[in-house]
Amino acid sequence: MGGGGQQTESSEPAKGDGVGPDGGRGGSAVYTWEEVQKHCHRSDKWLVIDRKVYNITQWAKRHPGGIRVISHFAGEDATDAFVAFHPDPNFVRKFLKPLLIGELATTEPSQDHGKNAVLVQDFQALRDRVEREGLLRARPLFFSLYLGHILLLEALALGLLWVWGTSWSLTLLCSLMLATSQSQAGWLQHDYGHLSVCKTSSWNHVLHKFVIGHLKGASANWWNHRHFQHHAKPNVFSKDPDVNSLHVFVLGDKQPVEYGIKKLKYMPYHHQHQYFFLIGPPLVIPVFFTIQIFQTMFLESHWFVWVTQMNHLPMEIDHERHQDWLTMQLSATCNIEQSTFNDWFSGHLNFQIEHHLFPTMPRHNYHLVAPLVRALCEKHGLPYQVKTLQKAIIDVVGSLKKSGDLWLDAYLHK
Repeated sequence: MGGGGQQTESSEPAKGDGVGPDGGRGGSAVYTWEEVQKHCHRSDKWLVIDRKVYNITQWAKRHPGGIRVISHFAGEDATDAFVAFHPDPNFVRKFLKPLLIGELATTEPSQDHGKNAVLVQDFQALRDRVEREGLLRARPLFFSLYLGHILLLEALALGLLWVWGTSWSLTLLCSLMLATSQSQAGWLQHDYGHLSVCKTSSWNHVLHKFVIGHLKGASANWWNHRHFQHHAKPNVFSKDPDVNSLHVFVLGDKQPVEYGIKKLKYMPYHHQHQYFFLIGPPLVIPVFFTIQIFQTMFLESHWFVWVTQMNHLPMEIDHERHQDWLTMQLSATCNIEQSTFNDWFSGHLNFQIEHHLFPTMPRHNYHLVAPLVRALCEKHGLPYQVKTLQKAIIDVVGSLKKSGDLWLDAYLHK
């Protein structure tokens, strides 16, 4: 595990770079942000946590969360992300000791890239309050009942088919029931995947694999690899896999213009808001061999795509801008109005802002922290967007049309 502290040839400093008072390169060395930011390459990665500088070049390959998510913070301050992703940061810190190579010079600010120090400190104070008030502790009964209603729906659907056969009406009814149970299982595996249910990470991992693997038929490792990157750098091209549309769509305001100027036309992007309905949600459907399963997956895919995209797709999508944790998450997410139906329908992801700020928080506490987050945003003049469910869905289509129009203009005139 200490291998991450070894120096590679590419990470050797220039003369006078990072040399401590004793001329060595141990924990006594001091660095400037300019020096740290040089080490952001595939074979040379440093990052900063609580002003301590760590060489993660070798360790990144063995990082439990995957090499990419930690590498996205190479050359940057990763303090808020480190605290957000780890339910017990103090436990994890002991594994950082072999990677420690020094700290920031006393003349250096704690934040990089000119971030607002007061805003960062206020958010960290909010995080401390959240922990003190127990908002990161889950209620086991809530998640037990949630799992129970999923299993009940699955059993009822299969029981109906077993007893009364496969008429078209029963097939449709069971497809609706299974689509509901599968969608809700998707939200539940999301809870376990974020380590927000059980007290220990190991139990979260076991139950995550059960729900996503046995109930959903998907890979927990695949989900972890993609989803944590999305949380680390939401709506950032080349870092968030959720905005890598494989040339099928152009997203945001920048990418359409870039494609248009380069005369790239893999698809008729000015019609993407129309063909999204035909190939957007169905892209997540694998090949199946029965009408029953196809109907179920078709319904579930639409449920999944609209819920997950209404919070992100209409928001800012751009290249890396090195924003602080709070500002970055707010620019990439929005909330949907709270109601009993919206909470259930979206798996409480209608509180997308709170979920992204505190990814290990159990979902039943989002509504408790939301007023505190809103107050912090008002204090610093940051947008805190809340939409109706209808408007959020409409905005998905509107954002695709806007991006398609930008592409067409650039393609024809630039």
